[in-house]
Amino acid sequence: MKFLEYTPLDRINDFLSELNLGERTIKGRLEAYSCKHTGTDKKLSLSLENEILDYLGKSSDTDSSSPVEFLLSRSSRKTLIYLVLTLYHMYPDYDLSAVKAHQFLTEESWDTFKQIFDTNMLEASKEWIEAYGGSSLLETIYKPLDEVVKLSECEIYSYNPDSDADPFLEKGAIWSFSFFFYNRKLKRVVSSSFCCLSHLVADGFAADNLCYEEDGEIFDNMDI
Repeated sequence: MKFLEYTPLDRINDFLSELNLGERTIKGRLEAYSCKHTGTDKKLSLSLENEILDYLGKSSDTDSSSPVEFLLSRSSRKTLIYLVLTLYHMYPDYDLSAVKAHQFLTEESWDTFKQIFDTNMLEASKEWIEAYGGSSLLETIYKPLDEVVKLSECEIYSYNPDSDADPFLEKGAIWSFSFFFYNRKLKRVVSSSFCCLSHLVADGFAADNLCYEEDGEIFDNMDI
C-alpha cells in the first residue's frame, strides 16, 4: 500500500490533530492509500490469504450473512486484505492477528457515515465554521474524499474492533468511529478515524497512577 500525499486532507488533519474543546479533545485522521503493493505487502497479503482460507476450512457456519459467506468470494477476500494492509500502514506496530473478519465486514453507506459524523462531530464542526467559515466540516471532508476515491463508486466499511484491540483508542476515550472508503476500480482506500478523549478521565488515570507510585515508594521503605 502506497501512502498518497493529498494537500486538502492535510488541512483537515491539521485541524483535527488535537482539537481542544475544554473538557474534551477530538482527534481525527484521514489517509489515502493506493492498493499497489510496497515493501512487505506481498508477503503479508499471502499470509493473510492463507489465514482466511484456513479460517474458512475450519468453519461450519452456513449463515448467508456471516463472514464465512462473504469470504468465499476471492474478490471479497482481496478487499479485506487491502483494508487490513491499510491498518498496518497506519499503525505498523498493530498486531494484525487482532483483526477479525467480522469487524470489517459491515458494509455501510455515506448516509450512515454522515449520521454518525453529524452526531459526534457537532462541536468540532462549529469550531471549523468559526475558524474557516464557508463550507461545513463534513462538506469539506466530502470534496477531497470524492476526488480521491469517487464516493458514488465506493464500497464503505465501518471498522468495529474489540475495545482491547482498537488501535484508534487512547486512555480517556469516550467514543470512536472508523470508516474505510474503498474504490475497487481505482484501487484506492481512504481511511478515516475519529475519537473523543475526556480530560477528566485521562486526569483520573494520571491520578491513579500517581497514587500507585506513591504507595509503592512507601512500601519500598518498609520491612515486610
